[in-house]
Amino acid sequence: MWNVPNLLTLFRIFLIPVFVFCFYSTHEHARFLAAFVFWLAAITDALDGYLARKLQQSTAFGAFLDPVADKAMVAAALVLVAVDMQTLWVTIPAFVMISREIIISGLREWMAGLGEGAQVKVSEMGKLKTAAQMLALIGLIWQPVSWITDLGMLLLFIATVLTVWSMVVYLQAAWKYLQQN
Repeated sequence: MWNVPNLLTLFRIFLIPVFVFCFYSTHEHARFLAAFVFWLAAITDALDGYLARKLQQSTAFGAFLDPVADKAMVAAALVLVAVDMQTLWVTIPAFVMISREIIISGLREWMAGLGEGAQVKVSEMGKLKTAAQMLALIGLIWQPVSWITDLGMLLLFIATVLTVWSMVVYLQAAWKYLQQN
């Protein structure tokens, strides 16, 4: 259980309060530090999965905790950015993304209970959504210059479209199971 991929996942959970502290800090470079911590968490998310496969160190603990750590960090970032920017143009995408994660997590759990978890496994579209989401949030957390904020907003809208699209794909894959009595 205490292998490198799982330790990276636990490190990512530890980074959540560090990220929040940096975001609200009055330090001159607080927003950069918060963006850096978020970026570090995103990198460790990719790295722990890669190492688990490469080193053949996949565990049930890691399979459970990895998506939880990812969703908790992203939800924290979405809430902080939405509260900070106070605009529906950020709040609605944040609500859509957080809602989608809850819906798909529930769907995956239910499908796994049926023995059909492979029907709703992570797709390439989901990975693309995650990449757009992470880049958008880094820009919207940091906001060093207006064009990065604008790019962050564009990526947030792209991530929102991919969020809805991937949710529809997952629901379509599970639809025949959802219609059963």
